[in-house]
Amino acid sequence: MLSNEVNVSELTFEMTKRLRGYLSTLVERGGSDLHVKTGSIVRARINGEIVSLGDEVLTHSDGITLAKELLRRRFNELVERKSIDFTFKLNEMYRFRVNLFFQMEGVSAVFRTIPTELPTFASLKLPSVVEKFCRLSRGMILVTGPTGSGKTTTLASMINYINQTRRQHIITIEDPIEYVYKDDKSIINQRAIGQDAISFASSLRDALREDPDVILVGEMRDLETVETALHAAETGHLVLSTLHTLDAKETINRIIGMFPGSEHNRIKMSLSSVLQGIISQRLVRTKSGGRMAAVEILVKNARIESLILEGRDGEIADAIREGKESYKSQTFDQALLELYAKGYIDLQEALNNASSASDLKMKLDFYDAQIASDNGGEQSIDDSSDILRLKV
Repeated sequence: MLSNEVNVSELTFEMTKRLRGYLSTLVERGGSDLHVKTGSIVRARINGEIVSLGDEVLTHSDGITLAKELLRRRFNELVERKSIDFTFKLNEMYRFRVNLFFQMEGVSAVFRTIPTELPTFASLKLPSVVEKFCRLSRGMILVTGPTGSGKTTTLASMINYINQTRRQHIITIEDPIEYVYKDDKSIINQRAIGQDAISFASSLRDALREDPDVILVGEMRDLETVETALHAAETGHLVLSTLHTLDAKETINRIIGMFPGSEHNRIKMSLSSVLQGIISQRLVRTKSGGRMAAVEILVKNARIESLILEGRDGEIADAIREGKESYKSQTFDQALLELYAKGYIDLQEALNNASSASDLKMKLDFYDAQIASDNGGEQSIDDSSDILRLKV
């Protein structure tokens, strides 16, 4: 049986020293995740692909020792729960979100890079409407996408903007805390689940008694959290949160579907009233070899409100597409077309990530033909905006 008692004085921290070396390599190579697995070599995710970082195999004993060094007196939590989240600081520039867990051969861990430098809308190349969302005084903004699509980074850029431009009280509820903010124009209180708070739902209820203006909920995982978040938005707060959904339509359906059927009409009324926007993300590979987010944006308007209220989710994508000029909304395919037009991604990457590859292919062909016609066969990125408006 594995003992959950750790005598810190007996630890040499040699395994942590080796870990730091791997993390430094990860950072130098621009990687996003480090994978440490008992019985295997250390690997990293770099530009979306898993690559090896040497041939040293982590033994069962090495894995347990590393866990003890990283967790110290919290090692008993790992033994009891079999998995634990925390953050690890490499230096003043880089921190990592860590999930340490047991698997059949021993201990494994995944380290997700969290740059200390806070992201901005410009650095992430986010649409300008995201800034408009951050100027709202109430309502709900959701950032969605699969794991690893950059949701936390987008939320960090939004909190960073609010902190720099508005005099607000911001409360973040996270599991764990990733980006760390310093008070600027705003006051920011950050709470970590497990360390500073029991659960998202209870922390959110507490937040309503703490004079907040903006509340960031790291993830809406359960019905109680969703219900409380909707209530917070209804009572005059700006609520930011995430869901692991692929697009705006699925996001709306997921929230409504979390409630019993008898509650659906009530939730549709509540959601249609408070939802101000949905930012859905997919990471795409750029021509330079990096990655950036292709972003679908739903912007609340009278039509969107009616579609949610009446359960006409099949028309949401059309409403987003047709609202591009008036409301600055955009579908994934419109976003991909724009990234292609600006020279960030190539044709195949755009098609690989399209909601409808055949439809996008026709639009891209039209775009290329129009550019060739207008510029004697040479593409001019500066002239692309008018053509984009004609065909999307």
